Amino acid sequence: MPNITGHTELVGLMAYPIRHTQSPTTHNLAYDKNGDDVIQLAFEVDNDSLEAAVNSIRALKMLGSNISMPNKTVVHKYLEEVDEAARLCGAINTVVNTRDENGQVTGKLKGYNTDGMGYWQGITEEGIDFKGMKMVLIGTGGAATAIAVRGALDGIAELQIFNIRDKFYARGEEIVETINNNTECKATMNDLADLDLLKEKMQEADIFCDATGVGMHPLEDISNIPDPSFFRPDLIVTDTVYAPRETVMMKQAKEAGCTKIYNGMSMMLFQALIAIELYTGKSTDVEYMKEKLGI
Repeated sequence: MPNITGHTELVGLMAYPIRHTQSPTTHNLAYDKNGDDVIQLAFEVDNDSLEAAVNSIRALKMLGSNISMPNKTVVHKYLEEVDEAARLCGAINTVVNTRDENGQVTGKLKGYNTDGMGYWQGITEEGIDFKGMKMVLIGTGGAATAIAVRGALDGIAELQIFNIRDKFYARGEEIVETINNNTECKATMNDLADLDLLKEKMQEADIFCDATGVGMHPLEDISNIPDPSFFRPDLIVTDTVYAPRETVMMKQAKEAGCTKIYNGMSMMLFQALIAIELYTGKSTDVEYMKEKLGI
């Protein structure tokens, strides 16, 4: 771990809940490896306290902050600038305090989204060429949106998005429209309650992703999938949850005979490494990080 000095610079992580997170471990390993006098700390921040928390980035001259649930889709309101990809996603997971020509932070905050890039880089690292594949994705939140948009931009051929008919369902319909209007991917929005349709589309798909919070605390004992029969043995199964390392959904897939099953650790790692480079301008040794994190 880095030696904290009077010159140590701070990166935040703002989310609620957040005490389960592995992000500070990842970031601080990278900063230490790269010789940076930087440390990341996690802060419990929800939508009600988000504006004040973002202003603290400016006031404390922080390098920036990672942003997670439930703040990804609302933090743009408090920033000066948003990257084009993040704007298309409608979700931000990385806020950077931009620097001037002398390398000093300016207080001008810019939002990025590294979630989608992190997810698909993790898939690629497993030797999977996802271009032309059919995907079933559960969720319409920040991570799900980033995965959907980035996948569509990078070559996923067909995307079936499922979500419960809550306040976020309309957001899913907007994602589908954005994808269909801006990419070659054919996207469709579906009700997660239609289990027959979900099973049909999972049987046809090449890759499946649950990008909801189901599977992590306090929902660690449940799954969005009713039973293992929904999975096909050659289906690529992914979860964005990384704590616990194996969710109920992943156990169901294993029971069904699936062999390519991945938790959210790779997505967490690669989205973090991209964000770290945005904060410091330095790339990090991937194999070193995988060894240290047990990925």
